[in-house]
Amino acid sequence: MTERTLINALAALTDGPVTVSGWVDTVRDQKKVQFVVLRDESGALQLVHPRSAEEDPLADTISALTHGSFITVTGQLKHDERVKLGGIEVLIETLDVVTESIAETPIADDSSIDKRLDWRFLDLRQPEHQLIFRVQTTLEHAWRTWWVERDFIELHTPKLMASASESRAELFEVGYFEGTAYLAQSPQFFKQMAQPAGFGRVFEIGPAFRADPSFTSRHATEFTSIDAEISWITSHEDVMAMHEQLMVAGITAVKEKHGDALREAFGIELKIPSTPFPRIPLAEAKRIVAERGYEIPRADEDMDPEGERRISAYAKEELGHDFVFVTDYASSIRPFYHMRHEGDPTLTNSYDLIYNGVEISTGAQREHRIDVLVEQAKEKGLDPEELDFYLDFFRYGVPPHGGFGMGLARVLMLMLGLSTLRETTYLFRGPNRLLP
Repeated sequence: MTERTLINALAALTDGPVTVSGWVDTVRDQKKVQFVVLRDESGALQLVHPRSAEEDPLADTISALTHGSFITVTGQLKHDERVKLGGIEVLIETLDVVTESIAETPIADDSSIDKRLDWRFLDLRQPEHQLIFRVQTTLEHAWRTWWVERDFIELHTPKLMASASESRAELFEVGYFEGTAYLAQSPQFFKQMAQPAGFGRVFEIGPAFRADPSFTSRHATEFTSIDAEISWITSHEDVMAMHEQLMVAGITAVKEKHGDALREAFGIELKIPSTPFPRIPLAEAKRIVAERGYEIPRADEDMDPEGERRISAYAKEELGHDFVFVTDYASSIRPFYHMRHEGDPTLTNSYDLIYNGVEISTGAQREHRIDVLVEQAKEKGLDPEELDFYLDFFRYGVPPHGGFGMGLARVLMLMLGLSTLRETTYLFRGPNRLLP
């Protein structure tokens, strides 16, 4: 069997015989010559067949080709600067239809996102849609590289849990033999468990589940969570420093590898952020937003989406930054395990990271003192006995530690300037979507 050559490797070859495989994008069936645009996972190529004046079975095969059919072609590669598609073409000698596609496709360029998701395997044939997941691959690889080079340990924590890791209101229950289990909302407890185990620095890229009946552009019931936890910190500032360096490493890698393609496909120019990212305490952020004409509906609550957009606009306009850390959240709106300010228990050593107008992450220093942790759990109305397996982590010694959790699809959505994370999730799951 002749070895297949990817389309993006053809330009570097000299003229001569090649074999290419992919799917049919378009066919121009003219009187004297036929053109086929072939696509594979690496690019697009023009195939050419001059019609014969005599009986021409190859011409008949080309005329019958349907959009989306997968074919293998052998022929002669020719460099010709007049060819708009890459300056190369292949003169067809043989064409084998590997699998034939139905002639009429169920989606079009103007189909709704829900319709496209119904036919996701066809939707993802679009080069710009495939590019999203090439960017995702580069981004994850850059993050992993950054962590591994700094001696972090990668974890794979269980996604079946005996009890809630965060809010019981957002739990999916599943039957588990004679009892009940819950799908993990976060690896929070398990990555903290690595701290008394002496792992020091850990990370995970894995699935998380939230039974949240939201239909917004930035929520999903199953998503990929990016998590890290580090020991021997002095405050949440150490977590933020790690987090911002990680983001710079990821964006730098994406820009270096895909900058030109992103400019062509999405019209964006990726900007590598400078460090440190701006840090604004929540109370000050609310004041800034109010001065710019917007009052957070409830003064004792978190930033709402409009508030996030407003403080992000401030960071862009006044500080020249796409990122902003909003810090020092009230203990009333943070989990029991967030450490509180020394001398002011109404505030926590925590932050949200906002990127291009949307919150992408929550991070904090964790409370590691068992007596304080138990009291804070009680204040939140939690029964310490139900948290015994978690509290045991702190009864045998644990260093000061902290970390963050971040949604991958949300980061990609904001990086690429897209309107919904349905575009940046390979197969989206929401309240009314379990297929494909």
